[in-house]
Amino acid sequence: MTANSAHGFAHDSARVSYADVEVGTELPAQAFPVTRATLVQYAGASGDFNPIHWNEKFAVEVGLPDVIAHGMFTMAEAIRVVTDWVGDPGAVVEYGVRFTKPVVVPNDDQGATIEVSAKVGAKLDDNKVRVDLVAMCAGQKVLGMSRAVVRLG
Repeated sequence: MTANSAHGFAHDSARVSYADVEVGTELPAQAFPVTRATLVQYAGASGDFNPIHWNEKFAVEVGLPDVIAHGMFTMAEAIRVVTDWVGDPGAVVEYGVRFTKPVVVPNDDQGATIEVSAKVGAKLDDNKVRVDLVAMCAGQKVLGMSRAVVRLG
C-alpha cells in the first residue's frame, strides 16, 4: 500500500529514523479531552454500551465515583502519542497496558483530560524501539506498564 490511511500516512514508512533516536528520546506529550459525549460516541463505534460508561446513577451504584471512560478508549488515546510521532499507525508492532485507575468523566463542560507522555525505553533489533508511555488523569496514573514496540525507518 502506498498511501492514504485516514491520516494520509504511507503504510510501513515511519518518518522517524532508527538512527536518529536514543534511549531516553522524548516524544511530544499530548493531552486528550474526554467528555460524556465522547464516551457516547465511542460506545456507538465500539458497541460497548456498558452503563458504567454513560449512566452516572448505575456507575455510583456499582461502587464507582462517577461514569468512567472505556479502558480501550483510554488505551487508544494514549497510543496516539506514538502514532503521531512515528507517522504511521502500522509501524506499531506491539502494544500493551495494565489498567491501574479509571478515567473518571464528570458530567460538566470540562469532562476529564488524559495527559500522555512517552520516551524511548530501549533500542531493539530490526529497527525497532520500545516506547514507554505514561498516561495520567487528575494527577493519577491511569495506565501501568504501558509499552509499545515500533518499527522505525
